[in-house]
Amino acid sequence: MSTAIVTGQPVPGSSLEHDLRSLGFDVRVAADAGAAESLLAAVPADRRVALVDARFVGHPHALRLGLTDPRFPLAAVPGAVTAQPAARQALTRALAADGGPAAVRAGGAPALAVDSLADRVATALDAGGDAVHRPELGSLVATVPADRAALDEARRAVAAVDDEAVRLRSAVKSRDGFFTTFFISPYSRYLARWCARRGLTPNQVTTASLLTALIAAGCAATGTRAGFIAAGVLLIASFVLDCTDGQLARYALKYSTLGAWLDATFDRAKEYAYYAGLALGAARGGDDVWALALGAMVLQTCRHVVDFSFNEANHDATANTSPTAALSDKLDSVGWTVWLRRMIVLPIGERWAMIAVLTAVTTPRITFYVLLAGCAFAAAYTTAGRVLRSVTRRARRTDRAARALADLADSGPLARAVGRVFRRGLPGLAVPAVALLGGAAVVACSALAAPGGPLPVAGALVYVLTSGLAVARPLKGALDWLVPPVLRAAEYGTVLALAAQAGVNGALPAAFGLVAAVAYHHYDTVYRIRGDAGAPPAWLVRAIGGQEGRTLLVTVLAAVLTAAQFKAALTVLAVAVALVVLVESIRFWVSAGAPAVHDEGEPA
Repeated sequence: MSTAIVTGQPVPGSSLEHDLRSLGFDVRVAADAGAAESLLAAVPADRRVALVDARFVGHPHALRLGLTDPRFPLAAVPGAVTAQPAARQALTRALAADGGPAAVRAGGAPALAVDSLADRVATALDAGGDAVHRPELGSLVATVPADRAALDEARRAVAAVDDEAVRLRSAVKSRDGFFTTFFISPYSRYLARWCARRGLTPNQVTTASLLTALIAAGCAATGTRAGFIAAGVLLIASFVLDCTDGQLARYALKYSTLGAWLDATFDRAKEYAYYAGLALGAARGGDDVWALALGAMVLQTCRHVVDFSFNEANHDATANTSPTAALSDKLDSVGWTVWLRRMIVLPIGERWAMIAVLTAVTTPRITFYVLLAGCAFAAAYTTAGRVLRSVTRRARRTDRAARALADLADSGPLARAVGRVFRRGLPGLAVPAVALLGGAAVVACSALAAPGGPLPVAGALVYVLTSGLAVARPLKGALDWLVPPVLRAAEYGTVLALAAQAGVNGALPAAFGLVAAVAYHHYDTVYRIRGDAGAPPAWLVRAIGGQEGRTLLVTVLAAVLTAAQFKAALTVLAVAVALVVLVESIRFWVSAGAPAVHDEGEPA
């Protein structure tokens, strides 16, 4: 349980102590700073602790936002400040150094409107260089009134705003897709509240969403019209739950690193399992669409890597300006263009709605054709815009960005050895160009060569050389963020081409499994970087060969094995990679001590 130390004289008729207890705080009362310091020292070190002025007037949700958000070690609203266990020492120092409002002013900080111990401590934390999060309260009230007139005015302001209505609105992302905003969120927020009041956690709702999608995939795999209709309905239901888990996290402020990872990972698992279900259902009807299913997964994964790489490359870039970015911001100020641009990039809401409807009323083949066309257009649109931004902006990228791109590249021992030989690397735009040429070479050789021929192996050897050259130097060039998605397309495209060339029943499903296992590893890398948890350990990358090692291995297996043996080898490789990356990933995320996070961006 968390502890709240209420300082000063209690105000008759105040609901402060009741509000704090409803938020899970054990309330202690301190008459002055000395008593507060003694109470703080007595609180166990593993507890969150808050200092709250007894004169505080405000909405319970303002206190919730300021005192219970697990993402921030230190946080404050007017009249209250809190510290998680990791920041307790900073709070203790600030409280021990408190000498009253005069001491705060002497330190160069602005004078406080009201002499409040909690506000003085928050100001001292700021002055000491400790980052104190202050949530945006909007219409919510949080204040320490200076006199009776101010108290009455504050209470009238509290009564004028519906705390619960604000809380429900804030549970919905401020930036979301058109379908989600207008067709899901108007009612899913109430489902989130229903879950919160029954003690359900976001992770439980996330798991329910996964199970619903897997059942949808099973219905699609029946290959019947009734099964396809049920699959479409259940896929939408899964998406409703997918929105609900995030809204529940925001409504109840139940954020966690594990929850963010589960939410993001399960989204990919649900979508790609559904692709497999559609392919199985089509096969029952005599139509083999496994190549289309694998192609859709490859295209969608590469789209995501473009997003991740571009964002990481520009995460903390300096002098980050561009005429293209300025034009984009200008278009965002025109109402209808905002929704149009969000729809044409085919985010998860629009994409799943399209897949659900097409599944119910058409065939799996038509569904995949439309999906591939839509994703290809969205990929071309977003990538072209980001290329234009990159070549027209003058930005100095940091070592952190270069490390993130290197981790996303997933280079193994072979590429690193080439990089050590050619330490000087390549100049400027040659880096993504060489990566693209090498990737195109291995995919083309794999697609055009006769089954069992040596040409794919030759292409893979060229690819090992070019991928090593691409990462020989830190990826700080204007378009170096293109290297990871190019490498993803090359590896996945090679597996797809060789499985299709094998011409044996079962080769493409085995390839689907292998690409899914490797893609999981790549998504896991992204989410570790996003959570500031670092990249996967070097031993894991070596154990599964790195992207260039796996590409070379698959081409060698295709050259030396019969088609049936190659199918079996792909299956064994898929299982081996999946076991290694899943065990390490689950071990890491269950035990990770990374700060709590939650993805507030537009869904992919």
